[in-house]
Amino acid sequence: MPRTPLVTIVLALLLALPLAGQETPQPPVPTHSLGGQDVAVLPITLVAIDPAFEGDSLFARYRDHRATLSWADSVIGGALTERAPEVKWVLPPRLRKLARRAPGLVDDPDEMGQAVLRSQRLKDIPDQLQASLRNLTALINGRIVFVPAALGFTKDPGGQVRAELSLVAADARSGRILWRSLPAATGSTPAAALGSALASVLPLDQ
Repeated sequence: MPRTPLVTIVLALLLALPLAGQETPQPPVPTHSLGGQDVAVLPITLVAIDPAFEGDSLFARYRDHRATLSWADSVIGGALTERAPEVKWVLPPRLRKLARRAPGLVDDPDEMGQAVLRSQRLKDIPDQLQASLRNLTALINGRIVFVPAALGFTKDPGGQVRAELSLVAADARSGRILWRSLPAATGSTPAAALGSALASVLPLDQ
């Protein structure tokens, strides 16, 4: 499969992170400050897979982009609810249901353009996205959104799978980005690598 410009850009950004074994510790999910709050977890809309994995049997199940997005949502949602149960996470399936019940008032959570938040230069949510998020969070009587902005899979020098994730928490009312983390980890499979990346920012002893 030819590398598209979008995949090229995303992989370039992700590959700028330190190599495996030299990971920079990333700030953990701020569960203490979010405890007890209803926090909307947006669906992930951008998963990029290095063309070096083309034909690799490990990635056979991930060639369906829609199925891969759904899988990533499930893994991320599971990690949040299992490792940070003190937060009232409102996961993508419920957000979609709420949005469908308010047609014309709330945009489709899968089509808000939230992948733009992967840019580390952003300090505030872009205006149009903020308006969409503000309407969405009003449905859950909350204001904080947790955004998996991008996920990339590359091959590390040892041949293992490396997962690199861009995570953001933002205030939908003020438009401020409150927290950002770029966890990365390696594993023998995409699932193992992503699970390790999430565990690194959801420590059980924080």
